[in-house]
Amino acid sequence: MKYRRQFPELDVESMKPTRNAMHAYARVLGDHLKKYRPRRKHWWHASLRPSLNGFTSGVIHAETDFELAIDLRGSLFTAQTSEGAETTMILDGQSPAQLARLIDDFLLDSGVEIDVHASREAPRDEGFDGYSAVHADNMGRVLAGVNAAMAQFRSGIRLETSPIQLWPHHFDLSMLWLPGRKIEGQDPDDEEYSDKQMNFGFTFGDEAIPEPYFYVTAHPLPDTFPGMELPTGTRWNTDGFNGALLLYNTLVNSSDPHGYLLDLWATLLAAGRDQMCALDHSS
Repeated sequence: MKYRRQFPELDVESMKPTRNAMHAYARVLGDHLKKYRPRRKHWWHASLRPSLNGFTSGVIHAETDFELAIDLRGSLFTAQTSEGAETTMILDGQSPAQLARLIDDFLLDSGVEIDVHASREAPRDEGFDGYSAVHADNMGRVLAGVNAAMAQFRSGIRLETSPIQLWPHHFDLSMLWLPGRKIEGQDPDDEEYSDKQMNFGFTFGDEAIPEPYFYVTAHPLPDTFPGMELPTGTRWNTDGFNGALLLYNTLVNSSDPHGYLLDLWATLLAAGRDQMCALDHSS
């Protein structure tokens, strides 16, 4: 029962302005990652990380090291440098352009060289009517619960896994499992398409599926997956992506959400591992 407090029920319709705002703010933070971080495979340099109450850029190394963070539980943005400079902004649905300007001004004042005309999508200048600090707090609680379950799941995997990452573009929290095998016929230097992989993730919803959901995908898709029997509440999705899909509110109504997630992920990992690793059954 203790994990139920980490998975509050979400009102899909009324939370949309808050979800859209946080997604836009995450993209503003993400704009700075690709510029300053050295490239890592699978774009791991371009992802945010979950934090205690929200998400963060982590330490970004520049002329002056800095960190950008959003506290979902407190609807607060914070930027700070290794020299002790700090700025904050209470988030109440203002435009992402306002946040981008605050960050640019802060970094310039802190001695960090920035290109305000860098080729990136311009943050929108419109705000988000209907933003709610209550919904933001619930989103923070959800991310904390998913991150805790994902960290526990990841701890039992012996082969390579990615960090647990929040992707600014899709606004999803995910972890990649890499069995260390290449896909025949693919360019081995293009790891995005040549690495065998499974992706375990959660998103607050998108255009295709407007409500929060969990997903598990595999590349390439194991032959056994589409016909594999799944736990009650989880189904196979073929519209937009091929993989297992579990709606968040379905999970919340289960007797043990945390345990359900761990069992689901372990079942799918075992099934995918058997085919992706061939004779190698270590995890």
